[in-house]
Amino acid sequence: MAESSFSRRELLRSAALAGLLLPAAAALSACASPAGGGNPGGSQAPATGAKTATNPLGIAEDRPFEVVIFDGGFGDAYARDIHEPLFKGKHAKVEIKHTATKEIAKTLQPRFAGGDPPEFINNSGDNAMDFGALAQDGQLQDLGALLDAPSWDDPGVKVRDTILPSAIELGTYDGTFSVLNYASTVWGIWYSKKLFGDNDWEVPKTWDEFTALCEKIKKSGRAAPFTYAGKHPFYIYETILTLSAKIGGADVLKNIDNLADGAWKAEPVAKAAGAFAEIGAKYLLQGTEGLDHIQTQTAQNKYEVAMLPCGSWLENEQKDTTPADFGYAMFPLPSFTGSDALPYGTLHSRPGEEYFVAAKSANPLAGVEYMRAMLSKDGAGKFTELVSTLTVVNGAADGRTLKPGLESAASALKDAGTNVTYFRFRQWYKELHDEVAAATGQLMSGRLKVAEWADRIQKKSDEIKNDSSVKKFTR
Repeated sequence: MAESSFSRRELLRSAALAGLLLPAAAALSACASPAGGGNPGGSQAPATGAKTATNPLGIAEDRPFEVVIFDGGFGDAYARDIHEPLFKGKHAKVEIKHTATKEIAKTLQPRFAGGDPPEFINNSGDNAMDFGALAQDGQLQDLGALLDAPSWDDPGVKVRDTILPSAIELGTYDGTFSVLNYASTVWGIWYSKKLFGDNDWEVPKTWDEFTALCEKIKKSGRAAPFTYAGKHPFYIYETILTLSAKIGGADVLKNIDNLADGAWKAEPVAKAAGAFAEIGAKYLLQGTEGLDHIQTQTAQNKYEVAMLPCGSWLENEQKDTTPADFGYAMFPLPSFTGSDALPYGTLHSRPGEEYFVAAKSANPLAGVEYMRAMLSKDGAGKFTELVSTLTVVNGAADGRTLKPGLESAASALKDAGTNVTYFRFRQWYKELHDEVAAATGQLMSGRLKVAEWADRIQKKSDEIKNDSSVKKFTR
């Protein structure tokens, strides 16, 4: 029997989460190889060609490759209409197979297990594969050659000098740059300028102002004050963690990422969780717990709810249902008290929307070259205009036409300066993300108290920390 280089732990866990029973699961449990073991697909030498000025990576000009895109908030038109034609402009003979799916893990898990992964993958969405396990199993192509390659626009400038340094930092696993975080996402509380203007509602800058605004909106009967994607509680746990960092400083999130003892029981985390639990008890749109992201966002477009937490892809995701005069805008989380460690205007912003090249695919260099095309100013600038999201490419949005919501996000990011926070455990430890999401949904619905919420998540964090089979990462 051919051995699988994809870990049994990751395969079975992801299959269970996706509701997928793989026929080979029982066999894999008996004879799965150690991390990094070989398989038929991985044993073949990758396709290569001659290195030239127009082909600096030396990809094979006569070999096809496959692009798999997560069909979520950004859709897949940017790949079909921008990046793939851009690539073909320099490599006309290379055939590209394009696939789009809303369920990355469910679709690709069997192919990784079988040794036939696609070359280029947009690993995103609620059903994304576990990056920590992918790294542990040697499935991520080393992208060092991409960073040192000449940029698409100027052969005298390396790719690494055209992108945000944070993109390299966040895409590095165990010392190797192996994941391209392409979109520069800005998180905040989103609202309609029209709805706020029509009702003389002011953007709050303190927590007291925020809760007073929620009470005012509730009493007005014009809309519910607040909602989030109840079926996907990441949206609200992101908000809780951002407020935690504002209260206690950036080390609050570093401790969580590093699986530090008691990190989830820290006072700033408890204060933030308690604050949003109160919002959940008093001000949520009715039925929030059973709604997904599209349903809550559409409710906002219908002026049924005033505010919701989301990332800067929101405007593009809702472009087909948003009224022309809606006026998307966002504001940063209000200051909790006057003694917050980080000032008003602090944002959760980080390179996101992850892409990787499968190291054990048949033609990985083509996937790396595809990334080089994506990181051109033309590829990144047109992406920004099409999906209303900034990228990690320096200056790519200059001179481009931005939609109102993206203008608002870009302005907030500029005002934040260096006061930007982020966390990484979601990508490093998917099992911890799953537990935080489930527990936070129960916190917001009143089925868990703050202390119980913290205990449950800390227990899972400790389990992962003490599990020698799980690769650990630090920041």
